[in-house]
Amino acid sequence: MAAQRILVLGVGNILLKDEGVGVRVIEQLQAGYAFSANVRLMDGGTLGIRLLDDITAADHLIVVDAVRNDQPPGTLYRLPAEELRRCVSFKNSLHQTGLLETLAYAEMLGQRPSTVVVGIEPADISPWGTELTSSVRQRLEELAEGVLEEIQQAGGEATKVDQ
Repeated sequence: MAAQRILVLGVGNILLKDEGVGVRVIEQLQAGYAFSANVRLMDGGTLGIRLLDDITAADHLIVVDAVRNDQPPGTLYRLPAEELRRCVSFKNSLHQTGLLETLAYAEMLGQRPSTVVVGIEPADISPWGTELTSSVRQRLEELAEGVLEEIQQAGGEATKVDQ
């Protein structure tokens, strides 16, 4: 049996401060780890519906994003697919077709992967700024560790590399 294909998708807009946290985690993981061949890390930015082909090609989808859920900034989240529809504030980006809609299209095609969102409550998503706020930056390592745990649970491997 072939290894399960795992897509780790960092989404968000890096020009809107904490909104870009998903992309920042992908950058951190790419710089610090080597992954097994069945793991693909992708900067999904604000691509929205244009991610459909990448999403439907995966068996497991791990989304990394800012999740607004009226909790203190820096609160970490793990949202399985079943909870995504209930979390109304979950969004892909402010200006693109949201991830929920893209996953709905994948489901209509009969190709929706097993999905989990690993996220963090943002402090500031106002334009324009490329730096994460301190409350999010301080939890970035924990957020990345949560992503690594999800990769391992899905059947992927990550090895820390010397920088």
